[in-house]
Amino acid sequence: MSLEAWDDVWRRNQHLVSRMLHADPDLRVLFVEPAADPLHDMFSRRRPRGGVAPQTVPGYDGRLLRFRAVKLLPRRLDKRTDERLARTVQRATAAAGMRDPVLWLNDPGAAPLAERTGWPTLYDITDDWLAADRAPAELERLRRDEGWLLTNAAAVVACSPELVRRKAVLRPGPIQLIPNAVDIDTYRVPKPRPADLPDGAAVYVGTLHTDRLDVALCEATASALHGRGTLVLIGPNALSAGDTVRLESAGVVILGSRRHDDVIGYLQHADVLIVPHVVTPFTESLDPIKLYEYAAVGRPVVATPVAGFRDAHDARVTLAAGPEFAAAISALVPSPSRFPAGTDVPVAGWDERADAMRRVVAEVRRH
Repeated sequence: MSLEAWDDVWRRNQHLVSRMLHADPDLRVLFVEPAADPLHDMFSRRRPRGGVAPQTVPGYDGRLLRFRAVKLLPRRLDKRTDERLARTVQRATAAAGMRDPVLWLNDPGAAPLAERTGWPTLYDITDDWLAADRAPAELERLRRDEGWLLTNAAAVVACSPELVRRKAVLRPGPIQLIPNAVDIDTYRVPKPRPADLPDGAAVYVGTLHTDRLDVALCEATASALHGRGTLVLIGPNALSAGDTVRLESAGVVILGSRRHDDVIGYLQHADVLIVPHVVTPFTESLDPIKLYEYAAVGRPVVATPVAGFRDAHDARVTLAAGPEFAAAISALVPSPSRFPAGTDVPVAGWDERADAMRRVVAEVRRH
């Protein structure tokens, strides 16, 4: 049960699932994407998405299926929304021929499925959503669901030491730390420069969302780079229309999503890689995947003093805040080095993390 769709923008769970499937020929996975919410899409002036019946994802010998349910009404209008979604996932699981599955949750909102089925459950915590800016009713629901999972899940995994620390007080058993990583060998193979990457590019790769991205800092940095370089944002855009217009008016180039393999070329050919994140209790809980991806390509990095980058033992990483952030980037644009020199900093790979997760799943299966 994922917080993200199985798409071309790969995140933690896709890297892990893909490697686990390749390592274990007997493994089968039903990847449940977030439910489609056509009513919310309409109110947000987006094209409504529909559901997806269990369908095979190419490349895994038919052992990986993706599925997306449909949420017809918001929870405030239908108090049984979570129950209905849980039943839908149960039916899809049965249709996929899975009679005794392990339930792997990234989404604490899927706790009702674990309660309803009694399936042995692994809760994989990737973000502290209780520290995010959410409506009080949603925070209360998340607090209830996560509390149940921390008490009842057969195993709990977290991606950052801070998440382990925060959640350990609510968990009667241990929480295992399995951080994020990078596909090291792939990121070190030289790629051609993307045609749409401007000269003098200060590049950020990640989902554009105000939970993480400091919009005002990006705006100020783009203005400071005017005539010298360009701030480039790459990734799914979850910003409001107003924030998007603000950034574009300041000269920011928003390229949108790119395939996970194509992202590498943007990273390798950036003059400088940037992390313009807000520093909040939410971002303090993160183990940013970009920490590993940036390190693997060996380009200079300028980051606000956020978790992960703040503790990086890498001379290429510069920490800066406020006006110093733009000044540090301007000093590196344009870069005298036109291609990555590689890196001698040790970087963890996804194979290592997938092996650790396979062991956890095996323990849960025996539960």
